[in-house]
Amino acid sequence: MPVVTFDKLQPESRLWIFAANRTVTGEESARLLAGVDAFLAQWTAHGQPLTVARDWKYDRFLLVGVDEASAGASGCSIDAMVHTLGQLEQALQVQLLDHGPVLFRQDDGIERLPRLAFAELARGGAVSADTVVFNNTLTRVAELREGRWETHARASWHARAFGLS
Repeated sequence: MPVVTFDKLQPESRLWIFAANRTVTGEESARLLAGVDAFLAQWTAHGQPLTVARDWKYDRFLLVGVDEASAGASGCSIDAMVHTLGQLEQALQVQLLDHGPVLFRQDDGIERLPRLAFAELARGGAVSADTVVFNNTLTRVAELREGRWETHARASWHARAFGLS
């Protein structure tokens, strides 16, 4: 199965973004990426090899893309990816599959808060429409390349959800 670099994926390729609950560096990062790479190298859907790529950003975000031009990821194949990530979560004691928290930039780095805590910050003015957030709900590589992942809250779902306009 072709594993390619992320920049080789077509814009319409499917995208998943997984955010770690903490910074993952050094040996832990190497173990995580080795496990992901081993899975991607054999990932298939209905017996068809998938053209895939992954990227690791800011020691915190795992991006996985599938070029669906020749074969698309099926429910069972996606379940296999989630199962693999769940095993890596347990082995490394890091959360990757919890999509509930909001991740955003603060002066001292990347913060991760439950949605209710982020809403309190928004009500209090500690975060605003200018706050840089990570929109981990993107589903296509094109959206990532258009700058819609790491963006100001006003340009993301965060503006509507937290009244940041």
